[in-house]
Amino acid sequence: MSRSTRRGALAAATVALTLTVAACSSSGDDSSAGPTTSSSGTGSAAFQPQHKGGTLKLVAHAAAGSLDPQVNYTLQYWQLYQSMYDGLLSFKKVGGQESFTVVPDLATAMPKVTNSGRTYTFTLRKGITFSNGKALTTDDVVASFERIFKVSSPTAGTFYNGIVGADACLKKPASCTLPKGVIGDAKTDTVTVNLTAADPEFPYKLAVPHASILPKDSPTKDAGTKPLPTTGAYMAASYDPNRALKLVRNPHFKEWSRQAEPEGYPDEIDYTFGQTVESEVTAVQNGQADWMFDPPPADRLNEIGTKYASQAHVNPLTAFWYATLNVNMAPFNNKLARQAINYAVDRAAVVRLYGGTNLASPACTILPPGFPGHVDSCDYTKGGGKTWSAADLAKAKELVKKSGTAGQEVGIVVQDDDVNKSIGQYLQSLLTQLGYKATLKPLSANIQFTYIQNTKNKVQLALTSWYQDYPAASDFLNVLLSCASYHPGSDSSINISGFCDKGIDTKMQTALKSAQTDEASANKQWSAIDQDVMAESPVVPLINPKLIDFTSKRVGNYQFSKQFYMLVGQLWVK
Repeated sequence: MSRSTRRGALAAATVALTLTVAACSSSGDDSSAGPTTSSSGTGSAAFQPQHKGGTLKLVAHAAAGSLDPQVNYTLQYWQLYQSMYDGLLSFKKVGGQESFTVVPDLATAMPKVTNSGRTYTFTLRKGITFSNGKALTTDDVVASFERIFKVSSPTAGTFYNGIVGADACLKKPASCTLPKGVIGDAKTDTVTVNLTAADPEFPYKLAVPHASILPKDSPTKDAGTKPLPTTGAYMAASYDPNRALKLVRNPHFKEWSRQAEPEGYPDEIDYTFGQTVESEVTAVQNGQADWMFDPPPADRLNEIGTKYASQAHVNPLTAFWYATLNVNMAPFNNKLARQAINYAVDRAAVVRLYGGTNLASPACTILPPGFPGHVDSCDYTKGGGKTWSAADLAKAKELVKKSGTAGQEVGIVVQDDDVNKSIGQYLQSLLTQLGYKATLKPLSANIQFTYIQNTKNKVQLALTSWYQDYPAASDFLNVLLSCASYHPGSDSSINISGFCDKGIDTKMQTALKSAQTDEASANKQWSAIDQDVMAESPVVPLINPKLIDFTSKRVGNYQFSKQFYMLVGQLWVK
């Protein structure tokens, strides 16, 4: 989901709120695919036509950049894409544990997996039409997979690099073709995807927005603010990232699978940008808005938690907020300086700034608690221990002195909302205590995430977050910190620290291969890799958050997907 950062900053509150907690996934696995791939099950509840209609009003301080589903990597828009775009497969659109289940979407059924797990064969559904009136064909599918590389999608090198021919596409994106990797047969309406090696996580990767199927004539560069045709229940009628995004019903949509792409309830979804978070809270309270994306400001938390407690829905997340340390620039090209920051940060202080212990806990590993591969481990706590207990400022100062980096300038790039800025100010103060000349650089959420990825901007330290794409350890460690995720000069370099350790990278590749036959063994390897990475300190894990959705009184049918969070298109506003 970055996802942020997956994914985007999310809400917090210090008060005791009414909890509406989604259950954790305990999905099984299929011998051929890995994630839950059953096409049967209870699915979503039957559509209730009496609740259809009305306009759902969403508000956020800022937009989330490009509207292109194969480029955007923010939770803010991935949440919307679930009712707009479709892939061959999809995560089931339900609340709770079933939301990690992979089901057929544009394909009629789960793929036939052959060739020792290296070949996936799909049959396309008949009668599906894009919002521009053109029928979906196998040519669209083939072109969409090639487009992933042509637009340099952020996960091209980590999710889809196993497709036959992907290596050449990564080297020369503009001329990408996959003649042996993705093969369409218009006569049989089948699409065959060939991999260089079995990948038990591949069905997950086909179910996220970067694998959306778009018209074959879609531009081969980031579409930016120009909406691309959709297959789902909604389409974008207009988009101005400085003002608003308007979604309306796709006139050509007819529900083919309630599990994969359910019919939406609102006739229109209006997403307005540019408000202060104070005004967002007031708008929801007064019924002028139905949901706010941003963290509520501290001076409104008690009010939300008491007078409006029934409208606050709090959900635990498999995610972490962290600081990136640029390992290729001073002072953080010095490992001792990076380790010093990890020792110095008071995670309890960051928890308080985020919203308190009700909605966050200290983090000391990259893999979050309750996630595959996570083990309690903390190299950077005072006195040692398996979990973080206290900062060790004395140890940090000793390491800074030893590194010889004291007195150097450090820029800290954060999003400009209240929560991010307050944590940024804390980090600025801390670095000053350690002897650095620290400056804070707040940026709009509309641009901050892409800005901090591009090496041309020379970002030394950035505050960001990561929310799972799917439930596998590789989605944190391989995606965020592998050599394949580092693309200098690109806005799509999700390895923001620029960390590329050949030895650790080899261990990651071994773990990925182990997962093909022994998931338990692979998770043990990922646990060790997590600790290996933390020893090098390219990032500073800060907190594991929870999320609060604050909705208006007129909103009904609230459902929280563990995979993509609140199901926007399933809300009742009539």
